[in-house]
Amino acid sequence: MSPRALAALGALTLLAAGGAGEVSAAAPAARASLPAIERQVMCVTCKIPLNLAQSPQADRERALIGRLIAQGRSEAQIKRALVAQYGRAVLALPSASGFGVLAYAVPLAVVAGLAAALVVLLPRWRARRSRDGDDAATAHPLSEDDAARLEADMARFK
Repeated sequence: MSPRALAALGALTLLAAGGAGEVSAAAPAARASLPAIERQVMCVTCKIPLNLAQSPQADRERALIGRLIAQGRSEAQIKRALVAQYGRAVLALPSASGFGVLAYAVPLAVVAGLAAALVVLLPRWRARRSRDGDDAATAHPLSEDDAARLEADMARFK
């Protein structure tokens, strides 16, 4: 690419980035929707996600969410109102601080540990398998009759 083309591409990139920042700052926040919030909160009596729950309590939670959406509240504001009304048990995801961090850290640590174990053990298993495979081939040589039969079969298929 020529230096002019690179300069033009850079200028267009800067304009697009600057324009995108202005558009996102001027654009209103996305309106909260009941299906989106239902996937993120739990029915406090059923202990299952609200979008799956079928109980009077789930219906009351949906009605509250609907009223808050009608008031024009954002998802974050609606979640805060639900926590104020029902407690932290209403949130489907654990908090990203304190004890809730373990809900994220423990599975990641287990996966990392398993990957490390595979990295260490897989070469050992392969080496043992190839070593055992070589021993198995030399431990049981073919008898003369079997070797002759094998040669005859191989000659027939050529």
